[in-house]
Amino acid sequence: MSDARPTQPTLAPPPYISPAKRIEGLSGDPNFMTSLARGLAVINAFQERKRHLTIAQISHRTEIPRAAVRRCLYTLMRLGYVTTDGRTYSLLPKVLTLGHAYLSSTPLAVSAQPFLDRISEQLHEACNLASLEGDEVLYLARSAIPQRLISVDLSVGSRLPAYCTSMGRILLAALDDASLRDYLNHADLQPKTSRTLHSAEALWECLQTVRAQGWCVVDQELEQGLRSIAVPVRDAAGHVLAAMNVSTHASRVSRQDLEVRFLPALLAASRELSLQLFH
Repeated sequence: MSDARPTQPTLAPPPYISPAKRIEGLSGDPNFMTSLARGLAVINAFQERKRHLTIAQISHRTEIPRAAVRRCLYTLMRLGYVTTDGRTYSLLPKVLTLGHAYLSSTPLAVSAQPFLDRISEQLHEACNLASLEGDEVLYLARSAIPQRLISVDLSVGSRLPAYCTSMGRILLAALDDASLRDYLNHADLQPKTSRTLHSAEALWECLQTVRAQGWCVVDQELEQGLRSIAVPVRDAAGHVLAAMNVSTHASRVSRQDLEVRFLPALLAASRELSLQLFH
């Protein structure tokens, strides 16, 4: 671990490369299927806050020509992945099967579930497993307590920003210095609450601490009242594969409780999961 700091962190993002330009850059490969790539880009154009899109909006988001977007949507409709009201289009639940095949067959997610269930039962709080996917954490497995619902709606496949979540900071701290600097230079670091660390320098310092201690608490930085603690899940060589956390409401569990009661349970489960996977 290096103690070097980025001298003048910049938050300016790199130039945006549209899906169409990325596809165009690969089109010289005779084995590359442009039509498949465009179909996936159309699916990825839909987001939580943009669940209903017109052909023009999808074309604008992806820079794929409208005629090609129309053909992609027609094909996705015939296959049962998309529906339309005549003007806008939206995804159907069948699209979840694209990710379910991966999640349901991943040894890490399958093996982790009993450990998450055990921790949830022991601590009476939600327990999660996630990996780093781009600038976000991707939820691979989850065990929730029905009577302990929190306002953040999470499920397997959910994504959250890495910089302001406990699992995200565990995964970011596992990056080498060059990759971490690159992340801090291009990530969209926005304050989610008044407590959110959102400067590159502050996050760099925080992540050095996470690296050194091997666990992370995030206290109401993603959402007011939401408090969580996370630990890494490592492979046989000690590399961080994923992160495991417990999330709770600040009114129920103090930060001290997280460190005194929750942390030992998480660390034990993480060690046992790694042993089960790799020994």
